[in-house]
Amino acid sequence: MAECALLKGCLFFNDKMPIDSALGKLYKNRYCLKDNSQCARYMIASTIGREKVPTNLFPNMHEEAEKILKENKA
Repeated sequence: MAECALLKGCLFFNDKMPIDSALGKLYKNRYCLKDNSQCARYMIASTIGREKVPTNLFPNMHEEAEKILKENKA
C-alpha cells in the first residue's frame, strides 16, 4: 500500500513520538506504510476531522477511537 497521506502532518509523529525510536518505526511501518485504515488516528481524522483527534491517541488505540466516533455521531 502507499504511504498514508496524513503522515507528514500527523501531530502524533511530529510532536509526541520520535519517528526514529523503535516503537515509532514499528507504528510507522504498520499503520503508515501498510494499512492506514487500521490506525486509530486515521480513523478519526478521515471520518470526523483531524481537529477531533486527541494529541495523546496512539495509532493502536482502536477502542478509544471507536468511542470518539460514536460520541460524535449524535
